[in-house]
Amino acid sequence: MKVMILDDERAMHTIMKQMLARIEGIERVECFQDPAEAVEFARRQAVDIAFIDIKIGRENGLQAAAQLRALVDGLDIVFVTSHKEYALESFETYPLDYIVKPISRSRLEQTIARAVEHRAQNAAEGQAEPRLQVRALGSLELCGAQGARVRWISRKSAELFAYLLLCRGQFVAKSRIIEDIFSDMPTKNAEIYLNTAVYQLRKALMPLGMKAIVQSANEQYRLEMREVAVDYVNFEEQVKQWSGREITLVDLDEGIALEQQYKGALFEDNAYHWCAAEQYRLEQLYMSFAKRLARGLIEHRRYELAVIVLRRILTLAELDEEANLLLLHAYREQKDRLALQAHFRHYAELYEQQLGLPLPAEASSLMKM
Repeated sequence: MKVMILDDERAMHTIMKQMLARIEGIERVECFQDPAEAVEFARRQAVDIAFIDIKIGRENGLQAAAQLRALVDGLDIVFVTSHKEYALESFETYPLDYIVKPISRSRLEQTIARAVEHRAQNAAEGQAEPRLQVRALGSLELCGAQGARVRWISRKSAELFAYLLLCRGQFVAKSRIIEDIFSDMPTKNAEIYLNTAVYQLRKALMPLGMKAIVQSANEQYRLEMREVAVDYVNFEEQVKQWSGREITLVDLDEGIALEQQYKGALFEDNAYHWCAAEQYRLEQLYMSFAKRLARGLIEHRRYELAVIVLRRILTLAELDEEANLLLLHAYREQKDRLALQAHFRHYAELYEQQLGLPLPAEASSLMKM
C-alpha cells in the first residue's frame, strides 16, 4: 500500500513513518508539508491512502483532501488532527477514518486494516451482480432484483438510508448521524430514535434479503455497497468518461441516453439539509455535461434535440448565459424565427428584472437571420 502524509509538522512525519514501517503491506511512505506539492505528486505517482492534517499552517487540509479525492480514483483519506471542531465538516470528503492526535500504533494499525478491507470490498463490488437498485435522482426508490420495491416504515428510516448511501460505504459515527438527522431532539431521545430507525430500515430491506447491508460497529454505521447499484454513482462515472472527449456524430445517441439518466436533483422530493452540497455538485456535473452535449448536437445539426436538452438546463438555471446563447443559436439554425424572438424577449426580461443589465451583445447578434 502506497501512503501519503500531509502535515505541517516534520515531527509528525517522523512518528508516522516509524509506526507505518512496522505495519505489514506498506510499500512506500511520502511526506509533504505543502498541500500543492502533495497534489502535484499525486498527479504523477500512485497513492492508495492519504493521512491529512486538517489544519496545515494557514491552509485548510479539507481543500487539499477534496482535490486529491477528485484526482485519485479510489483514494482513501484519513484525517489526523488535533482540531476536533472540524470533524463534521471533514466527513463531506467521505474520509475512511478520522483520528485525533496523539495517534497510537494500535489505532494506526486499525485504520490500515480498515483501508485494506475497504479496497478489497471495492474490488469485489466490480464483480458482484447488484441485488438492489437505488434510484436517488429525482426521488428515493429501492428495487430488488425481481422488481419488488422497498416500502419505507418511516420517513426517518428512509432518510437514514439516504444519509448512509451518500457516505458510499464508509462508516459514520453515531454522533455525527444524530447531529445531522436528529439535531432537533435531546441527545437521549435522539439515540433511541436512531436505534429505532436502524431497526426499521433493516426490517424494510428484509423482504429483499438485503437486511445485512446495514452494518454497525464501534458506535458507527455503514451501508455495504457491494451488491447495490446507485443511479447517481453510475451517472457520475459515465460522465467522467466523457471528460475531455470530442463528441462525434456516433457518440450523440449515447450522450442523449446518458443525459436522460439525470432525472432530477438528488433525493429531490425530500428536503434533507445535509445533502445540499452534494445536490449542487451533481447538478453542476449534469449541466456541464449537458451543455457539451448540446454544443455537439448543434454542431451535427440535430437542432431539435439540442433545444430539448437546453430547455431542460434552463429549468435548473434560467439565467445560465451559455445555455441561453446556445438555445438562441439552435433556434436561429432551425430558422424558427418565432421561437427565436420569443426566447430572446424572455431572456431579456429575465436579465433586466434580476440583474438590472442589458443582454450581452452576443445575444443580440444571434437575432440576425
